[in-house]
Amino acid sequence: MTPSNIAGMAMVKGLDVIAVTDHNSCKNCEAVMKAAKTYPLLVIAGMELTTVEEVHVLCLFSKLEAALAFDRYVYEHLTVFPNQEEIFGRQLRMNEKDEILGVEPNLLIQSTTIGFEQVYGLMEKFHGVMVPAHINKNSHSVLSNLGFIPLGSQFSSVEVSDMKAEEGLKRKNPYLQGCRFLCNSDAHYLGDLHEPVWFLEVEEQSAEAVLRSLL
Repeated sequence: MTPSNIAGMAMVKGLDVIAVTDHNSCKNCEAVMKAAKTYPLLVIAGMELTTVEEVHVLCLFSKLEAALAFDRYVYEHLTVFPNQEEIFGRQLRMNEKDEILGVEPNLLIQSTTIGFEQVYGLMEKFHGVMVPAHINKNSHSVLSNLGFIPLGSQFSSVEVSDMKAEEGLKRKNPYLQGCRFLCNSDAHYLGDLHEPVWFLEVEEQSAEAVLRSLL
């Protein structure tokens, strides 16, 4: 899962757009974006944020600068715990040539002190879009960890790991009836990247157009 390999595999799979959403970090987004410049591939900078409730939320940005600003904010709110490489592996920061630029010493899969109900406001501040992640799963989802969708929620899109879950989730949670459902690969290995079976209709191949379709 190095930057050039991610971009190359996305092209082998025939994808038009991918989002890079590492846990609590946007530091490798730029490398993947640069690696993809030789391909007709759009790379969206993002993050899979872990809230204080240990809910996973995808945060997507139209601009790299906004993503990196949010990265700095999240790092200041990350629960500090040293990474144990023998258990969790190395956390590398790389460039577009797959050269190692640095190693992150703190474990990035830890929770932050950011509450789920704060995320929408933070995305307005940092010009991003929030998408609660894999809401059909039994762990690290808003429904599994909170048991409900908080009153006053304003997000418009959610992610599931299986689109077959959509109708059942809508029946049990009326709020979701007004949401767009996304099915992403959540790939942690190159071979897990989805084939192009799910599509978004957008005005153009740009991060701005993709994010507008999720609002």
